[in-house]
Amino acid sequence: MILYKDTLPSGKHWSMKMRRGTSLRLIDKTGNANVGMLFYNPENLLERYNAPDTLKCQHTFKLTKGHCLYSDMGRIFCAITDDSFGWHDTVCGNTNASMSEKKWGPRDYQNHRNSWKQNGNDAFLVEATKYGLNKQDLAANLNLFSKVEPNDDGALTYSVSQSKAGDFIDLRFEMDTIVLFHTCPHPLNDSAQYPEFEVEYQIFSSATVTDDDLCKNSCAENQRGYENNRLYHLGL
Repeated sequence: MILYKDTLPSGKHWSMKMRRGTSLRLIDKTGNANVGMLFYNPENLLERYNAPDTLKCQHTFKLTKGHCLYSDMGRIFCAITDDSFGWHDTVCGNTNASMSEKKWGPRDYQNHRNSWKQNGNDAFLVEATKYGLNKQDLAANLNLFSKVEPNDDGALTYSVSQSKAGDFIDLRFEMDTIVLFHTCPHPLNDSAQYPEFEVEYQIFSSATVTDDDLCKNSCAENQRGYENNRLYHLGL
């Protein structure tokens, strides 16, 4: 049962506290979406999403079903329990104001009103300040629904094969988590116009994590991550 849902057009931002035992489904309503996302522990804001540890401990470059998203204290914020796209980026970072203006021209609320489109960095900062966080607290972020590929020299490019309308990803939260997210374009997206798309997010109760859970057992490191969460919730 869906407990709450809403839709964000491109260039917007939002944040919320996801409770342990709930899941967040993100749906690309139109195709070619990007969702920048960061996580923080509401009980200890110094604990936040760690992209390098997430990739290293699961021996992967892309993120998809079966992977877990780690904090910098070795705990698991959430697990990817379902994913119709199969490729999500967490190495390319974010757009900023100068990058966005160079690609798509100057935009501000005074001139564009409700058609104003944000850049990723400022979108995160607006949401971060609601929790007492600032620019020093922004970490390497997720770019959900965005696929990047290396060329022969190792440079990353924005793939021509991006998500389609109806693609979705489910995040099952394994601890209480502050979620900051925006719908600004991926930093490697060089489209001629500021990308237009819509993303729906839904919140629902998670099923119980069983002993044979895919995410928990996809590697030994994830089993240790779940054990770290268990000890954390015991107060140890």
